[in-house]
Amino acid sequence: MKKELDRREFVKIGGIVTAGAAVGFTLPLYPVYRSYASAEAADLSRKKWGMIIDVTKCPADCTECLDACRKENNVAFHDDPRIDIHYIRKATVSRKSANAKSINVPLLCNHCDNPPCALVCPVQATYKRPDGIVVCDAHRCIGCRYCLIACPYNMRMFSFKESHERPNPLHPVRRHGVSEACHFCYHRLGQGMQPACVEACNRSGHRAMTFGNLNDPTSEVSRLVANRMVRALREDLGTKPKVFYIGL
Repeated sequence: MKKELDRREFVKIGGIVTAGAAVGFTLPLYPVYRSYASAEAADLSRKKWGMIIDVTKCPADCTECLDACRKENNVAFHDDPRIDIHYIRKATVSRKSANAKSINVPLLCNHCDNPPCALVCPVQATYKRPDGIVVCDAHRCIGCRYCLIACPYNMRMFSFKESHERPNPLHPVRRHGVSEACHFCYHRLGQGMQPACVEACNRSGHRAMTFGNLNDPTSEVSRLVANRMVRALREDLGTKPKVFYIGL
């Protein structure tokens, strides 16, 4: 799914701010930045999954990540924009300056350290795992949709209609009447695999997506955060996203 956005509108909606400058080469930036902002001690012993998307490498006509996500997670698609589910979608950000090129921005759940969606859930169906992944327990969800209202990124989805399509027989079908969102393919992470979108992007040769442990200073995602100018959406809200962007 692609949507045309003016760059000023996108910045207004997304509130893109700089995640921070490099602190050093021996520690990953994110836990240090998080501890500084919240006055907490950075816990480097646990995994903290995060993603970096280089929008300069994302072609306008490529849907590899979207297609892989939908197939891997049996994401419901009814060919109806009112009820279709999108764990990941692409927005085209246009710039008004002369000779400026449009930017394609993949959008997904930001897996915030302070997730508003989990804060408002009355039954704790939406919660943050110890590794930082924000998930929703479909068996506990009562369908109140408070999480959809609370999410400043508009990346919480509601399943209005059950889907019986199951391209991935190893993953359950999507139920109706519950909240959904990207979960970083946590079922794949437990097998030492990458999220389906990242694997598909790498397989296509574009390599616009990088995923890994932000608490591991040797991981590629940590090195990119420490040594490149990365941005996140609406950090001004204190949600502390774990999806960062290069090239915005």
